[in-house]
Amino acid sequence: MSTPPLPPEILAYYAAAREAERLSLGHGPLEAERTRELILRHLPPAPGVVLDVGGGPGAYACWLAACGYAVHLVDSAPLHVEQAREASARQPDRPLASVGLGDARRLDMPDASVDAVLLMGPLYHLTERGERIVALREAWRVLRRGGLVFAVGISRFASLFSGLTGGLLGDPAAATIVADDLRTGQHRNPTSRHEWFTTAYFHRPEEMPAEVHEAGFQVLETVGVEGPGWALPDVATRWADPTAREHLLMAARAAEREPTLLGVSAHMMVVGRRPPAGMRWHGLDHEQAGAAMSDRRHAPSDRRNDIRGDPGVAAPRSPPVAEAERVVTEPQRR
Repeated sequence: MSTPPLPPEILAYYAAAREAERLSLGHGPLEAERTRELILRHLPPAPGVVLDVGGGPGAYACWLAACGYAVHLVDSAPLHVEQAREASARQPDRPLASVGLGDARRLDMPDASVDAVLLMGPLYHLTERGERIVALREAWRVLRRGGLVFAVGISRFASLFSGLTGGLLGDPAAATIVADDLRTGQHRNPTSRHEWFTTAYFHRPEEMPAEVHEAGFQVLETVGVEGPGWALPDVATRWADPTAREHLLMAARAAEREPTLLGVSAHMMVVGRRPPAGMRWHGLDHEQAGAAMSDRRHAPSDRRNDIRGDPGVAAPRSPPVAEAERVVTEPQRR
């Protein structure tokens, strides 16, 4: 069965070539530094196979390839695929293993073939909960036993903080967008202001680990990525100063696991692990769980699902953030 395409406004947004420079502007360097830090906290040392789903122009994929990993990148935007190939060609000694068009909901990778999956963007552009679960279960399917998923979402409160510090809440159009974001999490931008982003879903902090858990993963960690400093109007100036940069990073680290502050970050990351052999998942052993994932992969997606859950799947109880944190193992640090 064919996978429904992403909405045209999302593809048009990324076709405008803004993503390649995003991590170098504004709070982008803080986001990038913290994302790399959090990945290295858990990712086993190279060599290993990483699949970057929705990897964009290749910022994280090329970095991991340079670190010695075999990295495969897929993205739904043709421009991103072209840019990732160009970025790979600029590091001929450590190129990407492959680059191609792809969709997080139907990955063209064999079962149990990779050690880690990055989902740095797909989960907020899949605006229905059922489709996000499909994407997470696809990550589960291609991961080897014990493999890791790094799932990132945008905070429900991101546009509120951005609008407040940017002086936009007095604009009726911006105020309406923010109010809708806070009420439903469904971000829509009917204006021509590209800096107000495109169609997306903004997660509440407790929703992220619940979705990862429902897809079959053991939740290892739920963290805020940027911390409170990302919304400061002068964040770029502060980042350019070594002392102020350390203060931004210190604040992000201090607040990263505090449940009451997770939504302060622009992005949240959940690290999940496909259970190793012998570990039971939702009352099933590993092989039974694998069969369940395969069956669900080929089942039709119910596009009527909303954030309340998938009526076609009897989901297990999903842990709140605090409970999910109790399964954290001591992270690998470098």
